[in-house]
Amino acid sequence: MKISTKGRYGLTIMMELAAKYGEGPISLKSIAEKNQLSEHYLEQLIAPLRNAGLVKSIRGAYGGYILSREAAEITAGDVIRVLEGPISPVDFTEEDDPAKRNLWLRIRDGIANVLDSTTLYDLISYQEQDAVDNYMFYI
Repeated sequence: MKISTKGRYGLTIMMELAAKYGEGPISLKSIAEKNQLSEHYLEQLIAPLRNAGLVKSIRGAYGGYILSREAAEITAGDVIRVLEGPISPVDFTEEDDPAKRNLWLRIRDGIANVLDSTTLYDLISYQEQDAVDNYMFYI
């Protein structure tokens, strides 16, 4: 399974909203500028995320988007499924060799387990910890 730019950029949007959770709405323009992404492309991605109930839009001069619930309650799997569809490395049928089918099912379940056990909070916490680890100290 290869995650396309839809999935990667969608996670970027969601991580930015998670990092600012509780601080008010964030504009797509600011997310696009910070991450050097196309605002127009992000606009296409935010609609399915809003329709799936993962984000809410706030209208007005200081509007933008917010997470619909806390970052610890939204998983990477939630985002990827909305933007990429079902998680499956290959298409297979019941007629496939049982050994191969079992392998594909185990791979699918492994990927789903990682995505479903990783929350937006986990992702932004890891990102923040990585930034702390990159400091160089001289004595």
